Amino acid sequence: MSKIFPKSANALPLQIVIFLGIVGGVAAAAITYYATPKYTRVGYAPVQPVPFDHSLHAGQLGMDCRYCHAGVEKSATSSIPSAQTCMNCHSIIKPQSPLLEPVRRSFETGEPVPWVKIHAVPDYVFFNHSVHVNRGVSCVECHGKVNEMPVVHQDQPHSMSWCLDCHRNPAERIRNPGDVFNLDSSTLAAQGKLDEAVALIHNWKVKPPQSCSGCHR
Repeated sequence: MSKIFPKSANALPLQIVIFLGIVGGVAAAAITYYATPKYTRVGYAPVQPVPFDHSLHAGQLGMDCRYCHAGVEKSATSSIPSAQTCMNCHSIIKPQSPLLEPVRRSFETGEPVPWVKIHAVPDYVFFNHSVHVNRGVSCVECHGKVNEMPVVHQDQPHSMSWCLDCHRNPAERIRNPGDVFNLDSSTLAAQGKLDEAVALIHNWKVKPPQSCSGCHR
């Protein structure tokens, strides 16, 4: 056999193992770094069962976010509107539109419209909408200018580092309470009123958690 394989071939199995280990390590590092919401979900815009145009409803018509997302000020979840909410308008406006058939069917049967979730927080993360909007954090900060989106997409990464950037410096993202649901408003900092934002944070006792237990419960 020594005449067929050179002596150096004895080291080949070890070299293969080392090579596979390096490749595996690089692959694991790449997946760990890149396979995060920052890289995998920004821009995500799934096809929905009903083509709801936010730029029309929230933009041109000026509908308040809270009309459809009624739980946003009161609970951890913003809530998805029921078919009844949609039919409050669409029983009169375009009542026979074929695009609204899933809504009409839901209204008649009680089965929910199978909306596809866009902003999906992992199960191991606790997020409370009411805590944020009641302390001056606008929908725009997390969801982007949805009033300009014909098709809603994920605008921000929602990664842990992205959340911590805000928790460490909330003054940059605070609005006046009356501007939270005005999607065309600016933060106080953007208006050159950083001192006012700092005062609101002090008066409201805004202390965003930065420890693990603040979000991972």
